[in-house]
Amino acid sequence: MPPLRLAVLGDPIGHSRSPAIHGAAMAHLGIDGSYVARRVGAGELRPVVQELRDGLLDGVNVTMPLKTEAAALADTLTHEAEASGSVNTMRLRSGAVEGHSTDVVASARALSDERFDPKAPVLILGAGGAAAAAIIGTTGRQVYVAARNIGRAATLVARIGSGEVVPLGVGVAGALVINATPLGMGGERLPEAVTMTASGIVDLPTGPTRLSPWLEPGRRGCRSWTESSSSSCRRRRHSSGGPDCQAHWRSWSMRPETPKALGVCRRSRG
Repeated sequence: MPPLRLAVLGDPIGHSRSPAIHGAAMAHLGIDGSYVARRVGAGELRPVVQELRDGLLDGVNVTMPLKTEAAALADTLTHEAEASGSVNTMRLRSGAVEGHSTDVVASARALSDERFDPKAPVLILGAGGAAAAAIIGTTGRQVYVAARNIGRAATLVARIGSGEVVPLGVGVAGALVINATPLGMGGERLPEAVTMTASGIVDLPTGPTRLSPWLEPGRRGCRSWTESSSSSCRRRRHSSGGPDCQAHWRSWSMRPETPKALGVCRRSRG
């Protein structure tokens, strides 16, 4: 079997831990191949999808700001991807480019963690593909959506048929906050009203630090999930008391490309 050729696409992309994490998983499983980060801006995805069709790539992971664009370019969509209108994993199968959304699964698993109140409302920050997937992945809870473009947030809520729009910067008492925006990647801080009233935070953007700068370990007992981690799928605990959700997102995003890869994350979290 020829070596797998995999990549993660986005802009910015230099901060991504995906090459290190997926590379470690592939090495552990004895899978020959490469996984690289490629900077691809909005509107520039089509040529890369053509590389999948031409057999130059075996699979790609897609991050901000390309998830909605990826859904439009895929030939077929999984149920989660179609429902959210968002794709973060693409591969060629039987001559067609498949679009998957592992963000839906990851969001659902993060919110089901026993350290989070199962009845707490959810405040989703953002109105892009990751936010859409988070709404789909949230069941049995009151959902609020906030974004800088309130009209875009309203359109998202209307399309999915779930959630209530609130102004960005307004806190929701006791809410689990899902940050589906780039905030935190460049040192930005979330609004104080949002963090001080939150009972937990799920931080979707990856970055070079363990925690986004606006989330201080142990602050008000707030528990967190973050995608920032070292180059492994191993489950770790932060000083805030929350487990790392990197293994959930990474293992599921790799599954369509290398089905065996899910096992390495499950075994190493124990």
